[in-house]
Amino acid sequence: MSAAIPAGACWQTVAVIDRHLDWDGCWNVRDLGGLPAGDGRAVRHGAVVRADSLDRLSPAGWVSLHDHGIRTVVDLREPDEWTAAVTRPEGITVVRVPLDDNDDAEFWYSIIDDDVDGTPLYYRPFLERKAARCVAAVTVVARAVPGGVVVHCGIGRDRTGLVSLLLLALAGVGAEAIIDDYTVSEERLRRYFEDDDDPVAARLASRGTTIAEALNELLGAIDVEACLLAAGLMPGDLAALRERLLAD
Repeated sequence: MSAAIPAGACWQTVAVIDRHLDWDGCWNVRDLGGLPAGDGRAVRHGAVVRADSLDRLSPAGWVSLHDHGIRTVVDLREPDEWTAAVTRPEGITVVRVPLDDNDDAEFWYSIIDDDVDGTPLYYRPFLERKAARCVAAVTVVARAVPGGVVVHCGIGRDRTGLVSLLLLALAGVGAEAIIDDYTVSEERLRRYFEDDDDPVAARLASRGTTIAEALNELLGAIDVEACLLAAGLMPGDLAALRERLLAD
């Protein structure tokens, strides 16, 4: 879809509308398919979906997930966030890949003290310290059984946002499209906030930056492929990931 839209056109708006998924119980679900990956290619529709906590899905929501072709769920949450009693359709494999590593109190206290938790500004120090955790999540997507993969955390913005950013960057999606995808969450998550203000944008504004600027700086400073390969991503898994994600 995106490859046929000339530069400067509003492909982002078309992609956002087309990619939003209405799964009853969740508020922040979208298919990464349709995002342009260069060389006339795009992310394959149905390959990877990003979402907020699937524990909130109603039975009808789980049916929608299954009907979308999802066969693997990648849960990025920590063990203390897991819910024991979740009824899922047959044929859904859940792989838990805790991303945050909450036992590393030193790291998280530094992130909280610097007031960058929950913002894109924590992504770079996280990657510098915990790239192997990101490799684990990316590898699960690469090795998933045939069918779609959904990646989720709590509200589908921070941990899911980072893993989605990494997946898209490895697929060759450019910074502009990655940033546009990330910012969709802010509107989807209004109902999580106590008022209409965007708390992340406000906190970044106090530091003289924006979500877009923070993400653009990150993507310009870090070679995602080199970073994850150095942290243990296998070249074969990288190739498998691209084969899963990309369509002509």
